[in-house]
Amino acid sequence: MALILIRGENNSKLLSAISDLERHGNLNLISSPKSVDPNFADNLVEGILNSELKTKSNVATAFFVREDTTLSIMQVKKIHPPAHVVVVSDEYGAYSKLEYVLNKADDFGEYHPAKAINDGMIDYKIDKKERHIKNDKLNSYLK
Repeated sequence: MALILIRGENNSKLLSAISDLERHGNLNLISSPKSVDPNFADNLVEGILNSELKTKSNVATAFFVREDTTLSIMQVKKIHPPAHVVVVSDEYGAYSKLEYVLNKADDFGEYHPAKAINDGMIDYKIDKKERHIKNDKLNSYLK
């Protein structure tokens, strides 16, 4: 289980980054994204990177994913989200601070996961019978 922090200019870029992580990074959210104070997020990232940030964020969010920290980092490297994505390892002191803040934070209200109409895609190729292909990735954090 990995903890992901996303900083950005506006809510639409954060929402796009979350969608990119789910769709293209194949990461499964196990908690709904929570709103985080942008100044707190900036200070947290500065502490992890041991350097000052070039730009400050206007909004920030954080959430847990099912995958471990190493796999999450590798998947984030493959995509280019429109916001600053940081995978916070439990080796840093910032992990416990962020986890504490998340327990008291409000939901990032604008995020809505992709909703499945049925169990998944329909495969029509097998003997002209409808067969639903189950897709566990849709609404993964709602289970």
